[in-house]
Amino acid sequence: MDLRHLRYFAAVAETCHFGRAAERLQVAQPALSLKVRQLEEELGVTLFRRTTRQVTLTTAGEFLKAETDQLFGRLDDTIAGVRRLSAGQAGLLRIGMNGTTAFSHLPRIARTVKRALPNVALGIHADMLTPAQCERLRDGTLEIGILRPPVLGRDLLTAPFISESLVLALPAAHRLVRAARVSLTDLREESWVGYSSPHSALNERVTRLCAGAGYAPRREHEAAGGSVLLALVAAGLGVAIVPEGVRSHPLQGVVFRDLPEAGTLDLVLGYRAGAANPLVEAVVPLLSAAGVL
Repeated sequence: MDLRHLRYFAAVAETCHFGRAAERLQVAQPALSLKVRQLEEELGVTLFRRTTRQVTLTTAGEFLKAETDQLFGRLDDTIAGVRRLSAGQAGLLRIGMNGTTAFSHLPRIARTVKRALPNVALGIHADMLTPAQCERLRDGTLEIGILRPPVLGRDLLTAPFISESLVLALPAAHRLVRAARVSLTDLREESWVGYSSPHSALNERVTRLCAGAGYAPRREHEAAGGSVLLALVAAGLGVAIVPEGVRSHPLQGVVFRDLPEAGTLDLVLGYRAGAANPLVEAVVPLLSAAGVL
């Protein structure tokens, strides 16, 4: 017995007519009758009552029809699912991002993927700085990282995502909250909150900006991720430069001020070279286009 025997049986069971079933299957009626007989012989049961006027299902035939309906429904779903996976249209996509990216861009990322690829499930790993994301991309526990350059190593590739303006995060009671304009020189004597990673792109940017203003930032407190960094600012422990997108989710105790001198900082999509993952191949250009627009 093979699937062909069962498909032939299902066609006859649905039509209760060997001639119409043969037409639907595009096979000769004698060949169809023979296959059904072979199935009955193999099972040792009679599946159809045959007379010169009609064909009806026996009790065993009715049971087998119900089972084959479920079997072929599941088989069709399986085939469609395999094809979607192969085409990058289904599966679980694990995405890493830092805390501020989750604040500002996760809703748009999720909407973009859901709209274009409704059978793709997202696994979001937030508050991950670039070095941690690169490590997870390399060991295969992330498919895509939304991170800040530089991304070191030829085994990881990047695609453009978005360029973000940088702003100043101040404790709500800070003297500069009501200032008409804030510049880097105003921050010379401030305590700074930075990231704990020695490879933080944002830390490096702050160091260069302050050096250009003639001083070194006094980084007194560090945080492993963006949400903790903002909480330390809210506690009055220092000031920080952060991506503008965090303004979309204000935190009590933190005030954001424009700081034109800070410029912009890029976010890119990182993924493993040579992974041959159809889902990554489908989603990277989709998110890249959505981010740049």
